[in-house]
Amino acid sequence: MQIIPSSMLPERDPKALREFLSGCRETARKKGHFQIASITLDVKHIAPLAVLQSIYEPEELHFYVERASEDEALAGAEAVVSASFSGADRFAQAKAFAREILENTIAVGDLEVPLAGPHFFTAFTFDDAVPEGSIFPPATIFLPRWQVSKAKGHYGAVANLRIDPDSDLDQLVARVWGAYQKFTAFDYPDHAPVRATSPGTCTRRELNAGHYPQAVAQALEAIGRGEYEKIVLARGIELEREEDWQPLDALNRLRERFSGCYAFSFGAGGGRSFIGATPERLLRIENGKLMTVALAGSAPRGTEAAEDARYARDLLTSEKDLHEHACVRDSILRRLEKVGIHARADQFPRLLSLANVQHLRTRIEAEVGEGVHLLDVAAELHPTPAVGGSPREQAVPQIKELEAMDRGLYAGVVGWFNHLNDGEMIVGIRSALIEGRIARLMAGAGIVEGSEPDKEMRETEIKLKALLDVLTGG
Repeated sequence: MQIIPSSMLPERDPKALREFLSGCRETARKKGHFQIASITLDVKHIAPLAVLQSIYEPEELHFYVERASEDEALAGAEAVVSASFSGADRFAQAKAFAREILENTIAVGDLEVPLAGPHFFTAFTFDDAVPEGSIFPPATIFLPRWQVSKAKGHYGAVANLRIDPDSDLDQLVARVWGAYQKFTAFDYPDHAPVRATSPGTCTRRELNAGHYPQAVAQALEAIGRGEYEKIVLARGIELEREEDWQPLDALNRLRERFSGCYAFSFGAGGGRSFIGATPERLLRIENGKLMTVALAGSAPRGTEAAEDARYARDLLTSEKDLHEHACVRDSILRRLEKVGIHARADQFPRLLSLANVQHLRTRIEAEVGEGVHLLDVAAELHPTPAVGGSPREQAVPQIKELEAMDRGLYAGVVGWFNHLNDGEMIVGIRSALIEGRIARLMAGAGIVEGSEPDKEMRETEIKLKALLDVLTGG
């Protein structure tokens, strides 16, 4: 990526902008390839979700992620370039696509602020192949036309433009200058439109009703035969109401209720959005440091302090849950070794207490060399035993047959990365696929020796409740 120092464009006015874009157009003519002009601005204050709501177009791709407890959020909308891929090498194809775009990108502006410059947004389904007619392809990657962020006390806005050899510069200047004026002094409405939090008449339907306990029993038989050690099985429900769901409104309630989780949304266009509040990070790379987490083993939250403490104690001493957790931790460490990363894990798991459930959690960290791309690591880690199984090669191929449904983006990977190889990928659990009047929810549980079908069914119901309460106003 070519970076133009801000000192070369000291004036911030339409004339200087036109001069920069003219240079980009000349480069496009010389190289015979379109260029991406990426312009970053350090702004006083901006709220990514509020901006996304203001520019939201149901037919356009969009991305949003926020972890309120860390005061970090990132949103992008409208694809200036995009691609989709399938197959076992889908992560590698997405990486190659991004590399080609970056080789034809010219960036300028306040590139020293956090989350500056062009960012690619991605979504990878659980499986590397999906049935015909699926909403999401196995891999989606796009560079947004507009991106806004907040991180470490800084706020930024990025405009990415496609510059072809015959691009109309006057039109581009008008578009960017208008966005510059909007984002540097974003105007939030005094009174947001009031929408009912209750969905009114809402019907619930179980996908494959009565199937889940039978699937768990079949998995336990396979575990007893030594076919695999652990497998994660999910069940799904559909909610239907008289009016269309409002995915970004539900997302706002999710981020308020589950501030310790990653609130996220990936829009497929056509008014379809995959939203959720996941506690699980697949990986993050920042300044060459990799951070991931082993998350497995679950218990309810108590209504009183004593009950909550009893659930926590039982989880920390549960042989079944500690075994399940160790499967996930050890698998992550082995997978990182495969890409040349020697990681360090906490000696003992700790509790991660969320609003409706608590988990066993182990932090894992490592240094990453320049030769290892974030998507290389994601390809090796996905799916972890927390959402797939162990050994992966034996367990994961059995999931689709046992569940008898297509997971889509559920338990898949959603995230972002940039030209510095910084980025973050999260696991799409505690999620819902919103399409018009239909909301499809899934939740899973890890099946190991000692699991009981009825208990696993109750665990999935606890996990579903987070989304159910938000969507139905509970």
